[in-house]
Amino acid sequence: MNVERGALKPIEAKARILVASDSPSDAALVKKLLVQEFEQVFLSTNPDLAVKDFESRAPDVLVLAFNTLEKSERYYLGLYRLSGKIHLQPHRTVVLCNIDEVSQAYKACRKQYFDDYVQFWPMTNDAPRLLMSVHLSLRDLRAISEGGPSAAEFAAQARRLAELGSMLEQHVAQGSQRIEGANRAMAQAELDIGAALDGFSSKLAQGNLPGVSRISDVSGLEQEIRRLKQEEIGQRFRKVAESVQPIKQWTDDFRKGFEPHIESARALNAMADAIRPMILVVDDDEFQRSIVNTLLAAENYRLVFSGGGVEALNILRKMQPDLILMDIMMPDLDGIETTRRLKTMPQFAKVPVIMVTGKSEGAAVRDSIKAGAANFIVKPLDRDTLLAKVAHALRP
Repeated sequence: MNVERGALKPIEAKARILVASDSPSDAALVKKLLVQEFEQVFLSTNPDLAVKDFESRAPDVLVLAFNTLEKSERYYLGLYRLSGKIHLQPHRTVVLCNIDEVSQAYKACRKQYFDDYVQFWPMTNDAPRLLMSVHLSLRDLRAISEGGPSAAEFAAQARRLAELGSMLEQHVAQGSQRIEGANRAMAQAELDIGAALDGFSSKLAQGNLPGVSRISDVSGLEQEIRRLKQEEIGQRFRKVAESVQPIKQWTDDFRKGFEPHIESARALNAMADAIRPMILVVDDDEFQRSIVNTLLAAENYRLVFSGGGVEALNILRKMQPDLILMDIMMPDLDGIETTRRLKTMPQFAKVPVIMVTGKSEGAAVRDSIKAGAANFIVKPLDRDTLLAKVAHALRP
């Protein structure tokens, strides 16, 4: 099969492919096939250099060309145990298998241990299937790198927009109430001042003000006070009232203008509430995973399960949960180390991690917080406590 490299997109032709195998001849065979379309194909056949080869080559696609599926699993598991950088390198895995292991390879990919499999031994006429698998892997990587915000990120912003709209609506309503209150206060002040002047005029006319001479022209005084109330005091109050009217009109117009946008924000919030937050549950104990599933099954959450730290880091290459429930004691990679590694990945720096443990020693708590954990929950799990801590982590 001859396919010119010029027909490929540059990003695919220049992609880095690492072929790992314990058989130099098998690795060379796979490379011969891949170099037809890809410029950077590297080999890793020395088990002592496996981590160094991966970290130095930083492959986009890792092809596992071992002659048994067990060897591929052991190799990849070893990379996650020993490498401090593999989780930082976005990549896809393609595992080659023989005809007797197709079913096992399928199950391994379904469980997300690997991304794709190719039945490669014995050699068949469908050797280009490996090329297609690598292309699909690269397309997947490109789609992720070029993708926009996740549904969870969009939902979070939509909720904040709805909250902002409600806050704005509340402040405008308070502003209108204060303007109305100011108008009432000015009207009452005008009445109070008028009544005070009338009382003063009456007392003055009746001689009820000690030390003040009796007024001979009472009608003239009353007329002057009426003029003062209408032309001086009343006119000034009316000017103040008129100066407030444009503010009231602006508030009313502003309210009418933003009402459609408030409705849009509410609609976005309703859509955000329909998005189910994803929770990654990491625990090597199947019974404990079953308990968590039972406790959270009735809630509006999408649950993804991982049997260990290595598998969790592998899953995180392909999805971004909104929350992680992390068991501390696990055999392959404990929860503290797994948390520490995932927190070095920028895209997961803000994803809350709740540590799940059967112990509550100070050292475990201290190390977990240092690794980046947001909270703790102790086994045996209490449903109300779990739901409360999950809800708080998702919507602090």
